Amino acid sequence: MTNTFNKSDSYLFTSESVTEGHPDKLCDQISDAILDSILAKDPMGRVACEVAVAMGLVIVMGEITCDCYIDIPDIARQVIKEAGYTHPEYGFNYQNCGILVSVKEQSSNISDGVNSSLEVRSGDAKDEQDKTGAGDQGMVAGFACRETPELMPLPISLAHKICRRLAQVRKDGTIPYLRPDGKSQITVEYSQGKPRKVVSIVVAAQHDPGVEHKVIERDLIQEVINKTITPELMRKDTQIYINSAGEFSIGGPVSDTGFTGRKIIVDTYGSACRNGGGCFSGKDPSKVDRSASYMARYAAKNIVAAGLADSLEIQVAYTIGKAHPLSISIETSGTGKMPDEAILHLVKKHFDFRPQAIIDKLGLRRPMYRQVSAYGHFGREDLDLPWEKTDMVEALHTDAGL
Repeated sequence: MTNTFNKSDSYLFTSESVTEGHPDKLCDQISDAILDSILAKDPMGRVACEVAVAMGLVIVMGEITCDCYIDIPDIARQVIKEAGYTHPEYGFNYQNCGILVSVKEQSSNISDGVNSSLEVRSGDAKDEQDKTGAGDQGMVAGFACRETPELMPLPISLAHKICRRLAQVRKDGTIPYLRPDGKSQITVEYSQGKPRKVVSIVVAAQHDPGVEHKVIERDLIQEVINKTITPELMRKDTQIYINSAGEFSIGGPVSDTGFTGRKIIVDTYGSACRNGGGCFSGKDPSKVDRSASYMARYAAKNIVAAGLADSLEIQVAYTIGKAHPLSISIETSGTGKMPDEAILHLVKKHFDFRPQAIIDKLGLRRPMYRQVSAYGHFGREDLDLPWEKTDMVEALHTDAGL
């Protein structure tokens, strides 16, 4: 792997986030709410659920195999309600949107490969963790760095905080004219690979018609930006753009269609590292797009927390039906405190990337996914997530001789 940026130079880096009322994020939340509802009744349920929203319409599609019944339209309406689409004047609301459901069972070809791995079929299985095959081919990435206390890149961390604050001031009435849709974008200047200052802040916030732009600008600077971004990161020349297209009263599914899995960079690290390409939402943990991404974050975060590197990216690749990954590789961008080969050895020794081992280690067969379907799956200090724990630091220290 090669570095994206020359860390000896100054450069700008940008990441974005979206609120829970953004059309794509609305779809992610519905998909994961359906998954959670199934796992609550059938932990072994197989789910690959995708959602599309448009003006007045929600379409739920996918493959689901489980031994329970859930009311999919009711779940979708509840998510839409909690996201804030509660008034007819918004043009899209939970009470009267149409909901279509097109769901079938998981393909037997896929389920056979998951239930009986290639290792089992070839007689090479060594233990119970060898028996479950990966639910799909593909590659995943995990990342951690020392830019923030939660070991996340600073731009995506700030972008998420802006959007969460946008939702908070809407819900608690601090800014009563806000509506559910919104986005943020943060540009940070780096010097010698370290964040130096926030160069620009972009906020797009849906609002009631008739609110003057200067009022929106004043309120968002005062109640969102100034209460999110610390003064030491701001400069007199930091550029702030609020609803730079002008009025933003038409938003949500009335303005744009939404699809599950269209915000994978928002969900992960804000493009600070490579991305595997597969989305998370609506997928049960047999799908390594999701479960292995969580394990890769867990491994990277523990390595960085242990002080073995200041930045670590892990890539893991799979083929469908095989338990063992095809490859595991790392990139420390020159920040490793020991050779990369030694760090890779520790990753392979202490973190088992077989699907069943991941599920067992992180306890993934339980309803826990809707809570991360908005504002990022990683770096969530507000949630108790198993892949965010740093409980392997001591073992890594011992093995590394520290």
